[in-house]
Amino acid sequence: MKAVFISFYKAFYIELIEVLDKLEIRGFTFWEEVQGRGTETGEPHYGTHAWPTLNSAIFTVIPEEKVAPLLDEIHRLDANAPQQGIRAFVMPVEQVS
Repeated sequence: MKAVFISFYKAFYIELIEVLDKLEIRGFTFWEEVQGRGTETGEPHYGTHAWPTLNSAIFTVIPEEKVAPLLDEIHRLDANAPQQGIRAFVMPVEQVS
């Protein structure tokens, strides 16, 4: 099992849910508003007057064989709108109870 944390510009929400449905990834936790900025070229998303946009985040734990297809779909979304911002971070899961 792998944990995948996805941080994304809020406008990606519907497309990302469609990706999860397509890949039959059912369980996830969603944070509607998170703040941040990209490591290289990303604009800040702070929800402030100067930087009014916000990000969202999804955390899911999935079988290892679903990681690559999920990352491929996230890369596709990012390539279609690179200024918006979407990133996925994959971590090992040691135990689930």
